[in-house]
Amino acid sequence: MSTSADTPPRTEDDGTTEPPARPRSRAARTAVLVAVFLCAACGLVYELALVALGSYLIGDTVGQASIVLSLMVFAMGVGALAAKPLQRWAAAAFAAVEVLLALLGGLSVLVLYAAFAWLSLYTPVLIVTALVLGALIGAEIPLLMVLLQRIRKQDAGSAVADLFAADYVGGLLGGLAFPFVLLPLFGQLQGALLVGMVNAAAGLGLVLTVFRRELSKRATLLLVSASALVGLVLGGAYLLADDFEVTARQALYKDPVVQSLRTPYQEIVLTESSPLEGDPDTRLYLNGDLQFSSVDEYRYHEALVHPVLDGPRSHVLILGGGDGLALREVLRYPDVRDVTLVELDPAVPRLSRTDPRVSELNRGAFEDPRVHLVSADAFSWLRDNRTRFDAVVVDMPDPDSTATAKLYSTEFYGLVRHAMAEHARVTVQAGSPYFAPKAFWAIEATMRTAGLSTVPYQVSVPSFGEWGFHLAAAGPPPPLRLPADAPPLRSLDDRTLAAATAFPPDRDRLPGLEPSTLMHPTILRYVQGEWRNY
Repeated sequence: MSTSADTPPRTEDDGTTEPPARPRSRAARTAVLVAVFLCAACGLVYELALVALGSYLIGDTVGQASIVLSLMVFAMGVGALAAKPLQRWAAAAFAAVEVLLALLGGLSVLVLYAAFAWLSLYTPVLIVTALVLGALIGAEIPLLMVLLQRIRKQDAGSAVADLFAADYVGGLLGGLAFPFVLLPLFGQLQGALLVGMVNAAAGLGLVLTVFRRELSKRATLLLVSASALVGLVLGGAYLLADDFEVTARQALYKDPVVQSLRTPYQEIVLTESSPLEGDPDTRLYLNGDLQFSSVDEYRYHEALVHPVLDGPRSHVLILGGGDGLALREVLRYPDVRDVTLVELDPAVPRLSRTDPRVSELNRGAFEDPRVHLVSADAFSWLRDNRTRFDAVVVDMPDPDSTATAKLYSTEFYGLVRHAMAEHARVTVQAGSPYFAPKAFWAIEATMRTAGLSTVPYQVSVPSFGEWGFHLAAAGPPPPLRLPADAPPLRSLDDRTLAAATAFPPDRDRLPGLEPSTLMHPTILRYVQGEWRNY
């Protein structure tokens, strides 16, 4: 990189060297600290963007955060060491690092999404991306330290204090801007691209305004040209980001995507097939996980809801189930006086009541005056709840992430039990006893630890395979049967429900499984270990 070096120090007659002329103004020092502030904010946004993307695509928030942060911190140390030989040309080296960091950081989300959608190489690309970005971020501080000391002579301790103060405050800005400004206003793809442009402008702007006399004409031309090219690439990617996201998202689903939105909680996708014969198959996905298929969702929801309503049912609580399909089954009983449905993401019920494909499936359930919709985290809502319910339906997403694992914990089921009136019953969707038997039986062990007596059962849902549930009560195990006044059902009768309690020997109850708690979410280990094979 010698061709783009700073102007070399001048050699005196006695053989000593004179350092480059120092810009001594207070404005120059402020400019350096502002650049530190902006670069730190951009660097933290890159880290958070990688963690957030992994949590959306993979679901394992803790695992993704651990991989990204540990690799980037390690690489930052390597980058700091690698920057030592570049300190002689600190201004040019810093500008080059920032231009490269802007390009790679700005494109990082786009590249990773492409690797996930088309190449199935997400984790290897994530590792390489985290290492490269970390190395570039680590090279910033040593080079900025040299530039700061060229402006004004000060001891190393004071210079470090100034730099790290600006760096940490910039980290605060990036950490708050990412979830509260960039994600809601621009989304992950365009948010990262926008930050890349800011990153390039901050690095090049500092060097060209404060340290331009230290650059040769050739170095200046190269840096300006490279920055212009990076700006064109990031700007073009910004303009095409929406089309890219639509194409990449469609690559993940075999059927055409008819609705898609990203909320602060998850990515919601609705697909619809166009069969040559019969009704179209409408499917809802949350973070890539199938929630229902219109072809056979009735098998799941009839098994989930009707057994728990064989008893008192004036006041019913549904936790999850924002698609309104479990709610539809509850509302088929005219003696149900009120139903409280607690759903974390308000976008799911909104889609379910406004999209004609879903509202037709749930038969306009959210328009029933008996329904009280609550947008809240179920765990937190239960802690504050003082109402007692006759029946509780727990229709939560599978516990494949730290966010959902708490909804399958002893503490959560203890709160559910506290919300149950005398003689009340609860039913819980518990995943597949065939594909994930340890997880299925661990949920039962966890419910028993919370003082609930359980009755496990399973039904066949072709879209999912064999799917299991646990019916439970605070007293003796409740009988598994349909209400005497149950409405006509398509998939269940007393005979098939009685057979649902029979498990084959290779999928029978597993002894010795640990219950899952908030501090020891064993359910997460079981789910991730078993579903990995499929």
